[in-house]
Amino acid sequence: MNAQREKLRMMLTSAIFAAIIGILAQVTIPLPLVPITGQTLAVGLAATILGSKYGALSALLYMLLGAVGVPVFSGMSGGMGIIVGPTGGFIVSFIISAFVIGWYIEATKATVTHAFIANVIGMFINLFMGTAWLKVAASLSWPEAFAAGFLPFLIGGVIKALLSAWLGIEIRKRLASARLLPYSSSKRTA
Repeated sequence: MNAQREKLRMMLTSAIFAAIIGILAQVTIPLPLVPITGQTLAVGLAATILGSKYGALSALLYMLLGAVGVPVFSGMSGGMGIIVGPTGGFIVSFIISAFVIGWYIEATKATVTHAFIANVIGMFINLFMGTAWLKVAASLSWPEAFAAGFLPFLIGGVIKALLSAWLGIEIRKRLASARLLPYSSSKRTA
């Protein structure tokens, strides 16, 4: 029974993080093709705190909510048109990015340094996938796609990776000490 309760708690926590991703998506700095948003910060937090499985579940739930029309994407938008449009690759990549961030932290130690490295790796996954998708969806050349979907996000991405690492590890430690995270998610917390 304990394992079932723990699984339910983590699934509910994943749903809460999907909502957090949707809320931070509304924090935007508009750019011509792809806005700077708080989504990647929230995805990094979800993965750093919840680990690979539940961090990726949060990102998947977020994407599915938006795909069915709930206005959780940037600018209070939603629908499949966003997923298949120029910014869709960034959204789809959140799932892979969250999984990799969580996996890296689980495979090493839950320290700010390792979480920062994991979040930077996740940032590059997001930027590479999003830029490739942008190139195809917007019929851009590689240099145009790189200039619109990659370069403008590097500095902010590193800052968000640092924030995700620092805040994520602090929150993770507190949740683990309050026994709100399962032992397996927090056993490597240092």
